[in-house]
Amino acid sequence: MFTGIVEEVGRVQARQESGGDLRLRIAAERVLEGLRVGDSVAVAGCCLTAVTIDEGGFEVELSKETLAKTAPHWEVGRRVNLERALAVGDRLGGHIVSGHVEGVGTVLAKRSEPGAFVLTLRAPERMARYLIPKGSVTVDGVSLTVVDVGGPSGSSATLGPADFTLALIPHTLEATSLAELEPGSVVNLEADTLARYAERLLAFAGAAAEAPDEAAPAVPHEEV
Repeated sequence: MFTGIVEEVGRVQARQESGGDLRLRIAAERVLEGLRVGDSVAVAGCCLTAVTIDEGGFEVELSKETLAKTAPHWEVGRRVNLERALAVGDRLGGHIVSGHVEGVGTVLAKRSEPGAFVLTLRAPERMARYLIPKGSVTVDGVSLTVVDVGGPSGSSATLGPADFTLALIPHTLEATSLAELEPGSVVNLEADTLARYAERLLAFAGAAAEAPDEAAPAVPHEEV
């Protein structure tokens, strides 16, 4: 479990492919403190397991499934957002993040405004229903607040049904890799976990309401 508050921006230092899987070495400093082999680290929003650790970084392994479902952030030299798993008792500064990438989004536009950069992104259609104005979304491992969304119950008539906007303040641009995003960039997306739980609960509630009432079992008549 993570919070989406990036601790450090690391760098992919080496990669080795084997049978379709991928092993990466990530150069890092801060996240190495207390990190043990087998611990989880969010790398660009993807929950990965540290398989080796040394003074200058750590290594992770990505399966074929992970590579197929995430943005291609794994080339040598790439800067990646890093966060260690949440420890019990820590402050939850962002929102609850699982590190399970749900889809790959695309940056449609980037513009500068006083005190912020505004990004317009397009999510996969299946994720659109989880995006709400002022709700939370994770982009490449960074917890961010959605500004506007399009589609039904959206806050902008000019955005497409799967489009949304983000305002990135200077601190976010300095502390993460998001300053490097440009139109056409692809990013790992994870919707708010609470939204998915709510949808599941409502689906079961609706199914229960539509189900026919079961007949009450007959009470056997006692003979006197």
